[in-house]
Amino acid sequence: MIKFLRYLGLGLLSTFLTATPGLGAERISFFYPPFGEFYLPVDSLETFAKEGKIDEDFSFYASRATPQQLAQLRDLLQQRFNLTPTLVSQITYSPIGERVVQQLGKLLLTESRNNGFYAIRASLILAAADQEGLTVVNLLRKFPSNTIRVDFTEGLRIVEELSQLLEKKDEVVAFIQKEAIAQAANSTIDFSQQPDLRSPGKFRWQKTSLELNDIRRDRRLPIDIYLPTTQNSELKTPPFPLIVISHGLASDRSTFVYLAEHLASYGFAVAVLEHPGSNAERIQLYFAGLAGPPDAAEFINRPLDIKYLLNELERLEKSDPTLQGKLNFQQVGAIGQSFGGYTVLTLAGAKINFEQLRQDCNPNNSFFNLSLFLQCQATELPLRNYQLQDDRIKAIIAINPVDSSILGQGGVSQIKVPVMLVAGSQDIFAPPVFEQIRPFTWLSGSNKYLALIENATHFSAIAESTPENSVLPVPSALLGPDRAAVYSYLKALSVAFLETHLLNRPEYRSYLQPSYGTFISKEPLNLSILQSLSAVQLNQVWNGSNPQSTKPPNPQPTATPP
Repeated sequence: MIKFLRYLGLGLLSTFLTATPGLGAERISFFYPPFGEFYLPVDSLETFAKEGKIDEDFSFYASRATPQQLAQLRDLLQQRFNLTPTLVSQITYSPIGERVVQQLGKLLLTESRNNGFYAIRASLILAAADQEGLTVVNLLRKFPSNTIRVDFTEGLRIVEELSQLLEKKDEVVAFIQKEAIAQAANSTIDFSQQPDLRSPGKFRWQKTSLELNDIRRDRRLPIDIYLPTTQNSELKTPPFPLIVISHGLASDRSTFVYLAEHLASYGFAVAVLEHPGSNAERIQLYFAGLAGPPDAAEFINRPLDIKYLLNELERLEKSDPTLQGKLNFQQVGAIGQSFGGYTVLTLAGAKINFEQLRQDCNPNNSFFNLSLFLQCQATELPLRNYQLQDDRIKAIIAINPVDSSILGQGGVSQIKVPVMLVAGSQDIFAPPVFEQIRPFTWLSGSNKYLALIENATHFSAIAESTPENSVLPVPSALLGPDRAAVYSYLKALSVAFLETHLLNRPEYRSYLQPSYGTFISKEPLNLSILQSLSAVQLNQVWNGSNPQSTKPPNPQPTATPP
């Protein structure tokens, strides 16, 4: 624990430095009562970054770090972040960016001990515009005061709180893994003798692209449809069951091509759309200064996009020779990732929970759950009872969904159709305990599944994009281990889940058991599958030494975790 805190302490310093710009900062000040104030000259950091030398001023801090931590810090100090001033400006002036910088400004203060919000934003932009580019040292040099004051007491509190949250998360993950292994031990199924659902099915398919135009909402929706052909229809004949896939923020319809093709090979028609208000193209235009930021209306428009898509496909299915007689609107499923996960949850019956949003989006809360920066945008919506459910959708898979506050228990518990939630243990953008594991306990239906992938991140399920198609460069550490294993899990689980609950084929139910997760697991991305987890069990694991407590994990703790 102490070693971990020391590591986080240096990481906190690194974070301070990374986000701390400078127009002329000469030193960093740490006030740590009762010991007083400590200073670190910026020149000392620059010398360490360029030459690897530790001078007398820096030695006080360097002596408290391991060689590995110092090497990591130097790498960070030397790194140039290839971000244009326009991009930095757009991000930091966006509602989400302003909230992030405002939170950071509580720790990084100006020389007069005021919130560093404006200084941070200005120096980030100035550093990005400078010939040397956006580097840590250049950020410090652009800070508009001689001293950058760090609220070290608050910083240590955050480090301690964050370390506790991470430990609790690890305990929850370990508990789920243990439960899944114990349940798998009772299985007598030999999956090596069963069909491998990770491999392609027997159907050939054809891809058709079209663009729908919802004139009423001024939304143009690019669509790719993967349609099985009838030559190999041994088990399924037209009309084929229909699956809709919804991408996450800043993604597009290429994100889940691998999954769409796989489902089509098993006889599912798959429609993959783009949400024009939050797709990659819109975010790229926004970062280039050519469009405004995604607004709160996207929480409503996304599910309405899918409703419109289904309406139009029903119309086209009656007249378009390519689609005529091919789509079964009595068997419709939906799959979504991240923002798309929220989208399919609302289509399945979850309603926006404005009361939960009001409680969780207090500006005084510390946002350890980064997804709240997105979810809290929904507080800008008019207070209405939005009708987003679509009764045509009979089963959903939500991958890394964001839902803890915008839907909350009151919203998620209204879902009655079969649901699979997929979580990654190292997802920092939609933290698994807050956004998938705890919401899993809120589901009231009997046909529910939790798939937890150890070491997977928020990006593990997403198809790799080429550099030119990438909206933002994502550090390799956030991409996680080789994603091929995660792709194979989602291929198999989606076929099994949809065959079981959309087509009522009980022979596929065995693939949804914990023993199948154990069978196909590959290190380091171990897969655990659970069909039940109670709020009481989760709370007992979370509260540890106080198992009688019924207080659930809080999405955005303000002091110590419950």
